[in-house]
Amino acid sequence: MGEQKRREEKKQKATHEFVFEKKNYQVMLIGLAVIALGFILMAGGGSDDPNVFNPEIFSWRRIRLAPTLVLLGFGIEVYAILLNPKK
Repeated sequence: MGEQKRREEKKQKATHEFVFEKKNYQVMLIGLAVIALGFILMAGGGSDDPNVFNPEIFSWRRIRLAPTLVLLGFGIEVYAILLNPKK
């Protein structure tokens, strides 16, 4: 009896269950895409010559939009972790 119980417990441990469900992972991928888009929009705007100032680094896209998208992406990630698709 004890040996059979151990085998059943071993079988249950051998089956891998994911921590989250499919919907959680889909929302996480959306969050990662929003974060990546924010960082892509934040990139660039530098000057090739260090002696020349390029005011493009202070554009609305880099100062307001990109950081907002990054924070929104992190919010989506938190939501994806807390999401319970069984309800």
